[in-house]
Amino acid sequence: MYITTTIPYVNARPHLGFALEIVQGDVLARHHRRRGEPVRFQTGTDDNSLKNVLAAEAEGVPVRELVDRNAAAFEGLREPLDLSFDAFVRTSAHPGHRAGVERIWQAIGHDLYRRHYEGLYCVGCEQFYPEGPCPEGHRTPLQRVSEENWVFRLSRYQGPLLELIRSGRLTIEPAARRNEVLAFIETGLDDISISRSAARSRGWGIPVPGDPSQVIYVWWDALANYITALDGDGYERWWVREPRKIHLMGKGVIRFHAVTWPAMLLSAGLPLPTGIFVHDYLTAAGHKISKSSGAVVDPVALVRAYGVDAVRWWLLREVPRVGDADFTEERLIARADEDLANGVGNLVNRVVTMVHRFHGGLVPDVPPERIDACERAPELVHEALEAFDFRRAAGAVWAIVEEANKYVETAQPWRQSPADREVSLATLVHACRALAVQLAPFLPTAAARVAAAVGDTAGDTAGDTAGDTAGDTAGDTAGDTVGEAAEGAVGEVRLPRPEPLFARLGG
Repeated sequence: MYITTTIPYVNARPHLGFALEIVQGDVLARHHRRRGEPVRFQTGTDDNSLKNVLAAEAEGVPVRELVDRNAAAFEGLREPLDLSFDAFVRTSAHPGHRAGVERIWQAIGHDLYRRHYEGLYCVGCEQFYPEGPCPEGHRTPLQRVSEENWVFRLSRYQGPLLELIRSGRLTIEPAARRNEVLAFIETGLDDISISRSAARSRGWGIPVPGDPSQVIYVWWDALANYITALDGDGYERWWVREPRKIHLMGKGVIRFHAVTWPAMLLSAGLPLPTGIFVHDYLTAAGHKISKSSGAVVDPVALVRAYGVDAVRWWLLREVPRVGDADFTEERLIARADEDLANGVGNLVNRVVTMVHRFHGGLVPDVPPERIDACERAPELVHEALEAFDFRRAAGAVWAIVEEANKYVETAQPWRQSPADREVSLATLVHACRALAVQLAPFLPTAAARVAAAVGDTAGDTAGDTAGDTAGDTAGDTAGDTVGEAAEGAVGEVRLPRPEPLFARLGG
C-alpha cells in the first residue's frame, strides 16, 4: 500500500489539524505493515507557495530561510508524534521533483494553451474563486488578478472523471464527499489556469518550461510530488505496480485531488491513484484550526505538556469519520484519564498485581478462557481502518479493556479456588497481551509498555515501526493475533513488579 498525506504550506509551523492527518496515515501504515504487507508512507512540505513568499516578506527574512526553517519543523514531527513515515519530500529541495514536474508539463502539452485569465484569488487557498468571501474562512480579502496564464483543458475530462469515480476505480470516502465531487463534475468543468506570472510569484517556484515569464501553479507543482518523490525503481514499484495508492487529505482540498490530479494524470497518460480519504476539520472554540485563520494549536507543545499517548489517542478516539471535531485541552485530558490512566493502565496494573499476589508473579501455565472482544478485535479493527474510520477502530481496541474489566468483576479471582484462579489470571494476562497487540498501531510506545508489563516477549507490538525503506520487510507476521506467549500454555512467565503505565493528567 502506498499512503500519502497532503503536503502543507510552510508559511508557519505545524498545527494540530495536520497532525490529525499524519497520525491517521501513521496508523494505516503501521496496521498494514503488521499484517505483512509492503507499505510506503510518504509526507512532506509544499515549499513553492506564494503564501511562503508573503510570510517571509512579513518577517523580513529570505524566502529560503523561512522555508527551510518551517519545513524542518514539519519533518521534526516524527519524534514527538511517534511517526513512521518512510519518505519526507520537500518540493523545493527534493532532487527529482523539479525535473518530474517539467516532464509532466511536457506530457500534457496537447491540453495546454495561453489566454488572459481574470478572477478573485485567495492567497490562503492558492485558488481562484468566482466570488468572495473565501469559503474556507481565510480572513485576507480576495485579490482581483488579471494576467496572461497557461490554461489546462480540464473541460475535456468531465466524462472520463465521472466514469472513473462511478466505476469505483477511484474510490472516495466518506460517501458524502464522493457525492460532492460527482455533483461538482456533473455541473460542468471549466478550463483552469495552471501558471502564475513570475512577477506576482516573486520568481519563487518552478518556471514554466520554455516560458520564464510564468511559474507553474503551486497546486500543479505540489500534486506531482506523489510520483516525483519515487526515486529509482520506486515509481514502477509504488505507482505502476502497487494495487492500492491512497491519498489522505482535508475536505478543503478534495477538488484538487479528486478532479485536478486525476485529470492531470489522464492527460499525461499516467496511472491513477486508487483511493481518496477525506477527513473533516479540527476546530478550536468553533474556529477551523489553520495557520491562516489564526486558530492554531501546536501539536509539539501538546506532546510536551501531556505526552504523545494522550495526543494521539484524542485524535484517533475522538475525531469522527464525518463531521468537524472541536478541540480543547480539557477534552484531551478527560479522554486520556478516562481511557488510558483509568482504563488501560488500571486494568494492566490490576492484573499484574493479582498475578504477583496470588501466583508469585508467574503467569499460570494453563489455557485461558475466551474473551470475545479479544477474538473480535483484529477483524473489527481491520474493517474499520479499511473504511478509514479511526474512531471505530479505536473503539474496537477499547472494547478489550471494557470486557476484561467485566471479566474481573464477574470472576473475582480473589474469591476463587486456586485452580479456578489460575484460569482467570491466565485469561486476564492473555487479554492484556491482546490489548497490547491491537493498541500498537494507535499508541506504539504505550503498547510496548503494556506488552512488557504482562511479559509478552513473543507478541507483535514492535513489528510495525517503519521508516523502513519501502516496508517490504516490515512486519514479518500477520499481526492479527497475540504472540505465542499469550495464546495459551507456553510455560510460566515471570512478570515485572506492577508500575503505573499512564500518569493522570487531570490531577
